[in-house]
Amino acid sequence: MKIAYTTTFDLHNPESWPKRHLGLYGAGAKIVQTLATESTKVLPLGELKRKRSPITRLKWQFYRNFQQRDFYSWADPIVSRHYAHQIKQQLSKCDADILLCPENVIPLARVKPDRPMVLWTDTTLGSLIDFYPYMSNLCGETRRNLLRMEQQVVNRCSLIILNSQWAAEQAQSLYGVSPTKIKVIPRGSSQTTSLTDEDFETALEQRRSGPVQLLFVGVDWERIGGNTAFGVAEVLNARGIETVLHIVGCTPPFEVPEFVKVHGFVDRTVATGQAKMAGLFKTAHFLLYPTRADAMGVVLSEAASFGVPSLASDVGGVGSVVKAGVTGKTFSLESKPEAYGEFIEEHVEEMARYQALARSTYEHYKNNVSWAAVGEIARTAFEDLLAG
Repeated sequence: MKIAYTTTFDLHNPESWPKRHLGLYGAGAKIVQTLATESTKVLPLGELKRKRSPITRLKWQFYRNFQQRDFYSWADPIVSRHYAHQIKQQLSKCDADILLCPENVIPLARVKPDRPMVLWTDTTLGSLIDFYPYMSNLCGETRRNLLRMEQQVVNRCSLIILNSQWAAEQAQSLYGVSPTKIKVIPRGSSQTTSLTDEDFETALEQRRSGPVQLLFVGVDWERIGGNTAFGVAEVLNARGIETVLHIVGCTPPFEVPEFVKVHGFVDRTVATGQAKMAGLFKTAHFLLYPTRADAMGVVLSEAASFGVPSLASDVGGVGSVVKAGVTGKTFSLESKPEAYGEFIEEHVEEMARYQALARSTYEHYKNNVSWAAVGEIARTAFEDLLAG
């Protein structure tokens, strides 16, 4: 089986990825690496070049200045037509059985495939409209372009792989996609470091002593629920449970007390950044992810790969990774820090109970969400697709 893939970024050059796309681009790179085996050849079509147009620049200025709305050029037909032309040229020289895009619908919007086409993404862009902040102030033109573009892609795709059941339901509701065309496969960890079973048991034993270590990871303090995470640590310390909150990716908009350790942005495209994150995951008792809006949150998989249970908001696709009593617990958006604190207190005061949860988190990751497990599921789906 031969799979050709196309992306708008250099999949092999993480240093060129912008911070806001590290999760998306990192997952795309992992997908390609995972699919490649002796029996499955993965062929790069080459990085797509984006067309710059004075027309889209003028549109951006018009909507920003006169309507105070966001216009996105990447959703404009000028850009998608140029991508389609490049892909057509590249495919003409390629004997791949399948065309794969491990990014989103943008590169595929105008592609009319001559072989099965597969989209592998976290969720449809349409499901993010009025859900994510950057998709909540769209001008009418961008909204129409985006929905039309995505409808065309899902109609032409032979298989759509999404991260969560929530994303699958959104695709069916928005675009009438048949459930038979959709495969739900959660994404694995973006960490290059992985634990052996022995490493995990050592890390788990070390969590028996010292303060409770909580980890919060996110570049958007507001959207990922930073105030709630801080409140959880504050509640636990007020109850006499010594707790340290580690914040990665952003800086709180206020002066923090001594029990908060701010690590700032950690560049995980380099070895030192990967090592720092591995150290934080190994020592953490829980990942706090009280997000207000999320398609899934790959950090949930990263935490699970270290046997760290997650406490997260029950929103978007989070529930496909955080399973009650198995990998942590989800809370409603209205839940107060006290609710998170009670769960943590119950588990750290009975360490055997905590260790059981950590072990089930680790085992669930290995068996269901690790890239080894994901790759096996995906290759089978591709083989079934070719078999008709």
